[in-house]
Amino acid sequence: MLPAELRRRDGIKAGQEFEIESLGRGDYKLKRVARRNRGLVKHLLACPAKDWFKPLGRTETTDGIEPLELG
Repeated sequence: MLPAELRRRDGIKAGQEFEIESLGRGDYKLKRVARRNRGLVKHLLACPAKDWFKPLGRTETTDGIEPLELG
């Protein structure tokens, strides 16, 4: 857990994710992971048209698809 002073100073909120890089024995670098489109999903779910938008499950995303090589 990060000390409260660091969390306040850097605006770190509960639930934020970080990448951890080892710099050597006992030394680490934390890099905040940007959240993707969470506000957009919330906005789409609030659409007044019933069932207009349904988010896909984690297994139904395109994140694992490798791009085709064209040419």
